[in-house]
Amino acid sequence: MNDTIVLAISSTFASRVAAEACGRRLVEDGVAACAQIEGPVSSIYRWRQAIEATEEWRMTCKTAPVLEAACVAAILAAHDYELPQVTIAHLSASSAYAAWVRGSVTDA
Repeated sequence: MNDTIVLAISSTFASRVAAEACGRRLVEDGVAACAQIEGPVSSIYRWRQAIEATEEWRMTCKTAPVLEAACVAAILAAHDYELPQVTIAHLSASSAYAAWVRGSVTDA
């Protein structure tokens, strides 16, 4: 096991309130060490054969690799999109930061 790997899991939401609520829930439930909200961001995408454009807010949380499935499940449960974007990046972090992430979540 690499003790310096942390996950950055991101999803976009239709409102700042929804993004903040999801991030807070993840931290309160112990599946994420922290969550950052960015936005608004402009999204342009194809949906049901049409080009759509909307404003969204991105929530990115940091967690331990062992909690990937639990964190993704919690994001999906909190989401109101029919097909939420959930992306996962494996990051190499400083050993001190990675230790903080592991110490701030449950079951890591």
